[in-house]
Amino acid sequence: MSCHTCREALSARLDGEPLGLPADELDAHLAACPGCAGWAAAAEQVTRRARLALAPPVPDLTVAVLGALPRELPGARVAARARLADTALRLVLVAVGVAQAALALPVLVSGAGAMSAPVHMARESGAWNLAVGAAFLAVAAGPRLAAGALPFLGSFTALLLPLTVADLQAGHVHADRALAHLLVLAGVAVVATVAWRSHRRRPAPAVADRRVLA
Repeated sequence: MSCHTCREALSARLDGEPLGLPADELDAHLAACPGCAGWAAAAEQVTRRARLALAPPVPDLTVAVLGALPRELPGARVAARARLADTALRLVLVAVGVAQAALALPVLVSGAGAMSAPVHMARESGAWNLAVGAAFLAVAAGPRLAAGALPFLGSFTALLLPLTVADLQAGHVHADRALAHLLVLAGVAVVATVAWRSHRRRPAPAVADRRVLA
């Protein structure tokens, strides 16, 4: 193989073109010909320099880009208000739960304070009221429990309110005792609100692809 043929093949190799001869013959000639080997090294260096160039200077746009960004992300204010409302609802539930427990504990300890009811009945009523207070506190600690607690608390309140009104009209209950039930009503209203807010934020389930393959 002549050096001229070798160097044409080397040029084709650098350009990614067909060599026009077997590659092993080209490599064998390079190994035996110092002149072609030096020419190949120089040609490779020139080709590399021709293909590589310094990147043009780019201005630093960091300040301009940061300055163009909004001071707060879209929806951040709405999300902050939602978090504040959620926190307020949970604090109200804590207050209602503690107050409900405070009403129940004296009856559980002494068996008195339930309008001269038998001791066991008074304590049973106290245990029930304490359980309602515990449910309020549980929802305050874990708002995701609101939807599960709502059927129990809602049905209890739906029965309690008309019965309390009827007992007030018949004189079977004192007004201060009846007013204490407003705690339950307030707590259930807050639990319902928490459940509704949690459901509204829940993402819609993905619709399954029911297409039938032919």
